[in-house]
Amino acid sequence: MRVVPCFIAMMVSLFSSALLAETATEIVRKSDLQMRGDSSYTEATMKIIRPTWTRTMSMKTWSKGMDLSLVLVTAPAKDKGSASLKRHREMWNWIPSIERVVKIAPSMLSQSWMGSDFTNDDLINQSSIVVDYRHQMVGKEVFDGDQTWVIDAIAKPNAPVVWNKVRLWISQSTYLQRKVEFFDEFDELVNTMKTYDVKMLGGRQLASRMEMLPADKPGNKTQIITHQAQFNFVVKDSFFSLSQMKALRD
Repeated sequence: MRVVPCFIAMMVSLFSSALLAETATEIVRKSDLQMRGDSSYTEATMKIIRPTWTRTMSMKTWSKGMDLSLVLVTAPAKDKGSASLKRHREMWNWIPSIERVVKIAPSMLSQSWMGSDFTNDDLINQSSIVVDYRHQMVGKEVFDGDQTWVIDAIAKPNAPVVWNKVRLWISQSTYLQRKVEFFDEFDELVNTMKTYDVKMLGGRQLASRMEMLPADKPGNKTQIITHQAQFNFVVKDSFFSLSQMKALRD
């Protein structure tokens, strides 16, 4: 007589877990869409902060869907025109000082983008968190006064990703990612991203200040301050091309 209740309890548990997994995945998908829209354009300042020096860059970013993105550096003069392009699973960097296009191999995704604490993967492969990971609900916490869902994203087998696990704190009111922790294959914390100053930009709420902090380098961090944003405009796929990446100017 005990077998049936135990079986029912097991099935309820499995069904509940499936619902939680589906819910977590949907939250992550909505979060990605909230931050990028069907298409997006942003103007931002990146500040690389070190214990003895600070470096500032201006940048513009375009994206379309989950497969197309382009980042252009507009200042300072020595970096102006440098660009990064993603088309589906392929990524490239354009270095105007030597007039060379460098294809970003999977092994290069973990490398620093322009000397910052953000990786190539962080800046130009952001939607990977939706398609290359399994998602599971961990709990709920408050971050910066914002009630959030805490969700673990675990890399799928053989996925071409940098991080083995990503823990996300996603706002229950705006679906913005308020905090993100990045873990390596040994489940050790490598970087932590935090977002602040949520405001209306381009007709939607965005966290206008983002900070990336490496776990093993106290005093180091990189900030991205977003000044302007537009969403859901018409842009052709052909805009996201190698020729366009090399031709873009401020």
